[in-house]
Amino acid sequence: MPGRLEHKVALVTGAGSGIGLESSLLFASEGANVILVDINVANAEKGVELITQRYKNVRAVAAKADVGKEADIKASVDLAVKEFGRLDVMFNNAGIMHPEDDNALNTEERIWDLTMQINLKGVWWGCKYAILAMRQNPADESKGLHIGGSIINTASFVAQLGAATPQLAYTASKGGVLAMTRELAMVHAREGIRVNSLCPGPLKTPLLMDFLNTEEKRQRRLVHLPMGRFGEAIEIAKAALFLASDESSYVTGADFNVDGGLSKAYVTAVGEPALAPPNSLI
Repeated sequence: MPGRLEHKVALVTGAGSGIGLESSLLFASEGANVILVDINVANAEKGVELITQRYKNVRAVAAKADVGKEADIKASVDLAVKEFGRLDVMFNNAGIMHPEDDNALNTEERIWDLTMQINLKGVWWGCKYAILAMRQNPADESKGLHIGGSIINTASFVAQLGAATPQLAYTASKGGVLAMTRELAMVHAREGIRVNSLCPGPLKTPLLMDFLNTEEKRQRRLVHLPMGRFGEAIEIAKAALFLASDESSYVTGADFNVDGGLSKAYVTAVGEPALAPPNSLI
């Protein structure tokens, strides 16, 4: 049975760890050729090795890029087209959460600017060059390949909720991702280019765990989670796979919440925390 991304080409930023790595592995398992992009190219290359070892019917390529630099993003997209002839899926996943990010009174301008450069400008550039590439995709109906494609932008549940534990630059940047995603979805809908955002809840990934660097900080988050646990990167990767695949062919402009119910919670859930999912890594 063909995979859900058979013959497609996917580019994933922030692919060296966390959501990006799990998504790259999952995309490959479903038949996609993958470009793993990360500022830490050694980590991206480890991902390529895993894909090469596990999946013989696809190819993977690593690329070093700082998504805060337009030229790096363009070069990554150009590499995808050069290596594979097309780009079907662009997963703008890379982002930062700076430990010095605070409230309006305490966040320094340099932290604000750095966060916006990577989390918002980087996504804009990723969308820009993905759209230009997707417009040129050759159609091959026998393989289910079409002009257009799917762009997925990682936002966050904090773009939809206020928080008493401030991270103002991060929150504002992710709110910008949501607004930009919706507009791009409307502008490019009739070109067959779908644009959706993923809104993860708190995850057990290095990005958040490094930020929540004390047990007190972690517990302050956990008490509000209906499921009583942090999410796993693979759970977000599975949502990204749905948005990347033709199964979501009538979905664009969506804010896809994968947050354990957090964005819909009014009071903290009672009872014992839900069990973590069984080990489902590919």
